[in-house]
Amino acid sequence: MKQTLMELTETDIRYEFPVLRNHPDIVYLDSGATTQKPESVIRRIDRYYRQENANVHRGIHSLSEAATEAYEGARGKVQKFLKAKKREEVIFTGGTTDAINLVASVFRESLLGPGKRILLTEMEHHANLVPWQLAAERSGAELDFIPLADDGSLDLNRLDEILNPDVAVLALTQVSNVLGAINPVEKIIGRAHEAGIPVLVDAAQSIPRLPVDVQALGADFLVFSGHKVYGPTGIGVLYGREEWLERLPPWRGGGDMIDTVELEKSTWNTLPCKFEAGTPNIAGAAGLGAALEWLERRDARLIAEKEEYLTEYLRSRLEELSWIKMLPAPEGARTGLVSFTMDGIHPYDAAQILDRKGFALRSGHHCAQPLHRRFGLEGSLRASFGVYNRESELDRLVEALQDTRRFLA
Repeated sequence: MKQTLMELTETDIRYEFPVLRNHPDIVYLDSGATTQKPESVIRRIDRYYRQENANVHRGIHSLSEAATEAYEGARGKVQKFLKAKKREEVIFTGGTTDAINLVASVFRESLLGPGKRILLTEMEHHANLVPWQLAAERSGAELDFIPLADDGSLDLNRLDEILNPDVAVLALTQVSNVLGAINPVEKIIGRAHEAGIPVLVDAAQSIPRLPVDVQALGADFLVFSGHKVYGPTGIGVLYGREEWLERLPPWRGGGDMIDTVELEKSTWNTLPCKFEAGTPNIAGAAGLGAALEWLERRDARLIAEKEEYLTEYLRSRLEELSWIKMLPAPEGARTGLVSFTMDGIHPYDAAQILDRKGFALRSGHHCAQPLHRRFGLEGSLRASFGVYNRESELDRLVEALQDTRRFLA
């Protein structure tokens, strides 16, 4: 039975999370870096190692069959969660970074070269910037960027001009991990497709807090990490439209991704095995499947409403403090987090004092140095939310910020 928004907001859901249960005095506001894990996810991982531990796809004994069922069952859950057309379009990876490196590498081998351009945005996480930098350096392609407007939105005024025939791929985030800005990816994908350009969507920050339908978005590729969606670390997903996954060459060689092997050459397995060389993270996949099941019981739209509410509530409270400057994010299109600075106080110093008061916040550039420099900053504090956060915790945070300022001043 799905919970109501009131239940998501008012019940002590944090006690479903062992880390929060074991540290009752901590206010955890760093879900943008990694979410806490509910008991059901931990139990599912434990069950695999205690009752099902074996390799997948390679044995006819009962343990191997049980492990394969757990692994492939998780793939089916991801397909359902993303509303992908086929389960073969779901590739398990080590996380968002791993998935983007996969796509950037195979594009470099097959579709990039001198005269080609890679289009990104100025707000990208390093995971969706550095792999494309490497691909450009090694292929001779050039990088181009959709600029940021002063309000934290993407400046799309010149988009049609930028989307010219030289662009081989567009890669962009759906929700900024620094600004919380929600980008109009469906609109951007539509315009890119009119120009014949494939699009990769970094959904690491959007999957935990927004309903995502890959077919409705029209995404050619979409990536996310298990650990940001209440699942385990070391597991992630690359969704790719079947025609693109069939077209692109494999990334890594080894077991399971082959069909036939001779001493001089090999042929490749069918999807999704073509992109999953070697023994996969079976326990991680099972844990990710359990996390998505846990999320579905709580309704993605209700979670989206709660995250938006907490975002706007904290922004309204911080606006009362003249010595706090929030990084911009477009009104009506932001969710999940608030990044800010304190006049005259370094983010690291503030974060250390806040930690002593029981608040876990991120400080630094949040793996997005170019974005911070766009606004004349080297770093900021970031409060990012999960389903376990409540309005009262944000009131306590504001009080702690005032105490921190008094102490450091």
